[in-house]
Amino acid sequence: MLSTLIFLPLLGATLIAFYPATMSGKLSRSLALGCAVISFLWTIFLAIQFNPGEVGQQFAESLPWVDALGLNYNLGIDGLSLPLLLLNGLLTCIAIYSSDESLQRPRFYYSLILLLSVGVIGAFLSQDLLLFFIFYELELIPLYLLIAIWGGERRGYAATKFLIYTAVSAILILASFLGMVWLSGSPSFGLATLNAQNLPLATQLLLLVGILVGFGIKIPLVPFHTWLPDAHVEASTPISVLLAGVLLKLGTYGLLRFGMNLLPEAWAYLAPWLATWAVISVLFGASCAIAQTDMKKMVAYSSIGHMGYILLAAAAATPVSVLGAVMQMVSHGLISALMFLLVGVVYKKAGSRDLDVLRGLLNPERGMPVIGTLMVLGVMASAGIPGMVGFISEFIIFRGSLAVFPIQTLISMLGTGLTAVYFLILLNRAFFGRLSAQVSNLPRVYWSDRIPALILALLIVIFGIQPSWLVHWTEPTITAMVNTPNLVATVSVDKPGKT
Repeated sequence: MLSTLIFLPLLGATLIAFYPATMSGKLSRSLALGCAVISFLWTIFLAIQFNPGEVGQQFAESLPWVDALGLNYNLGIDGLSLPLLLLNGLLTCIAIYSSDESLQRPRFYYSLILLLSVGVIGAFLSQDLLLFFIFYELELIPLYLLIAIWGGERRGYAATKFLIYTAVSAILILASFLGMVWLSGSPSFGLATLNAQNLPLATQLLLLVGILVGFGIKIPLVPFHTWLPDAHVEASTPISVLLAGVLLKLGTYGLLRFGMNLLPEAWAYLAPWLATWAVISVLFGASCAIAQTDMKKMVAYSSIGHMGYILLAAAAATPVSVLGAVMQMVSHGLISALMFLLVGVVYKKAGSRDLDVLRGLLNPERGMPVIGTLMVLGVMASAGIPGMVGFISEFIIFRGSLAVFPIQTLISMLGTGLTAVYFLILLNRAFFGRLSAQVSNLPRVYWSDRIPALILALLIVIFGIQPSWLVHWTEPTITAMVNTPNLVATVSVDKPGKT
């Protein structure tokens, strides 16, 4: 069942890539969208069949692959990976639907998006360290090409920078994975057989640092963040949706699955430093966002701040905080995708993202009233206004982290206030006031431009009002993960490693 999720988009990418050259861009888009929708519906079917009360891996598949390396084809779903798989399926459909019908080399473009989805799905399903790494690397080349070919003026620079950073990330992750397997004497790379918890603390710390820096680059956390604003600014709108909504979550997922879960003693020892690192990322991302005049770059920097909340929750390592971390992954995926879609529509119709140029876009007659209204909703969700999914995810993180790291949690709460500041600056300057002369003759915004944003806005409100629909999948898995004997949830700030 799980292999179907991987091979559906792979089959679609192959068909589109090797179809006769006479295939039109419209047909390529339709085939890609059809494959993405079928894959998403299959994920929903698995979610319906998923048993939330079972904390182990479900729908597991296991086949021997390369015995000499200890590599096996092990797949499974639990409460940590299922919400992210659903998020990936939804945003892949939206990215394909939102792509420009007149873009150049459409067959190559849609094949790369489907290959990107294959890498993400495989990474979330993998129950083998080496298999995870293969899928983790698989998404690198498609995303590089999607930025380098269909990006903006500085696309070559942004794509190369992304490639270099991600390559360094992969090297560190692979080195840590190899070290865990070889030093623990495990017969394979399977998570079920790995016993890295028995390694000496110094060895665990060394391995964990590699994992932290490797996935910290992917998230990204300060100071490994500099590739992200460039990549977002130069990437097309659909690729920014996938990058912020899904691909950054590979980093946070990796920290929880392979850092906190596999090396709990070292994680507990470093937890106070991780919480401080989270605070730095939250405040730095928010401060940089305030200074931006490019709407897209402002949203990009906001992602850095909001990813810091997830690190704070993981550092606290309580059942409540880690549950909040998973919810924050989903809520940030929905909210950031909505914001990038709306900024993309503004840029497409107004020809600018500059806050010094745009004015009065909320004008009901000659502006973009529906887009402006959705932007207000997105800002409210990102700022943590009650009734939106962003509020409940951040509240759970703060609630679960406060008892463990009160100072870091209270400082991180300032990030929510700063989020309101920079997004209110965006709204005030771009959407309110009189319509500026530079953008006085705006083309009509069609419903085809609005539908993806409306879907995301609806989900943001639904999950904000009824968060239990997300929680019921995840809570048993997270509780079991955090309550493993070696994982210290209540870390003393003064004496790391003590309880």
